[in-house]
Amino acid sequence: MLLCIDCGNTNTVFSVWDGTRFLATWRASTEHQRTADQYYVWLSTLMQLQGIEMRISEVVISSTVPRVVFNLRVLCDRYFGCRPLVVGKPECLLPVPPRVEPGVRPGPDRLANAAGAHERHGGDVVVVDFGTATNFDVVAEDGAYVGGVIAPGVNLSLEALHQGAAALPHVDISRPERVIGINTVQCIQSGVFWGYTGLIEGITSRIKAEYGRPMKVIGTGGLAPLFAQGNGLFDLVEEDLTMHGLRVIHDYNSMTSSKEQA
Repeated sequence: MLLCIDCGNTNTVFSVWDGTRFLATWRASTEHQRTADQYYVWLSTLMQLQGIEMRISEVVISSTVPRVVFNLRVLCDRYFGCRPLVVGKPECLLPVPPRVEPGVRPGPDRLANAAGAHERHGGDVVVVDFGTATNFDVVAEDGAYVGGVIAPGVNLSLEALHQGAAALPHVDISRPERVIGINTVQCIQSGVFWGYTGLIEGITSRIKAEYGRPMKVIGTGGLAPLFAQGNGLFDLVEEDLTMHGLRVIHDYNSMTSSKEQA
C-alpha cells in the first residue's frame, strides 16, 4: 500500500491508498520535534482502530516544512523499509514540469494540486487551496503549473486580528446568517467570511480575464466546503485533491522507473 503524506505549516495529513481508493485520512499538528517512533505509534494505532493492516510498502511526501522531512524519512526507512519519494527533490519527476520564472521552485503542495487537478479535470483550472495560506494555483491545458496567487489564510487572519486588537475575541469561522452583525462575534465572522468570499471572487475573475480562456475553479482544503455554501465560488470542491495529486506523481515516477529498467 501507498502512504501519502502532505506536511503543511499547520497540519500534516496522512492518507493510505490501497491501489484503488484511499482507505482513510488522518491529520496531526505539524511539529518538527515529533520523532519517527512517535509518528509510527500514532499512525499504527489509528490504522488498527479502523481495521487497516499495516502493509505500507511505498511513501510519497509533500512538505512545505523542510525540518519535518528528516523524521519522516526515518519513519519510512525504519518501519516501512522504503525510501520515500519527496516532491520537489531532483529525483522526483513530474508528469509536466512547471512553467515559471527560472530559479523559482513552486511549493510541493502546489505541484501536487496541479497533478491532481489535471488528472481529474484536464487543464485550464484554478485550484483554490485553503491552508495556512490561501493559494490560487493555475494549471495549464497540458497539466503544467504556470503560477498563481498567495494570500493570507483565513485562520491566520483571524489569529492576527485577535492578537493585534486586545478587545476583540478569537472566534471560529462560520457563514453568518446576515452581513450586518449585531454583536462583536457576528461582526468578525461576517468580515472574515464575506471578506474572503470577495477575495476569492475577485482574484479568480482576474485570473480568468488575464488567462483569456474558460477555466474551472476547484476548491480544496479544510475550509473549502464552508465557502462553497451557496456562493457559486467553485465549480466543484475536492477535499482530497492534494493527496490525489501525490498519488498521481508517485504513479508517474513508478511507471518511468519501470520503463528505464526495461
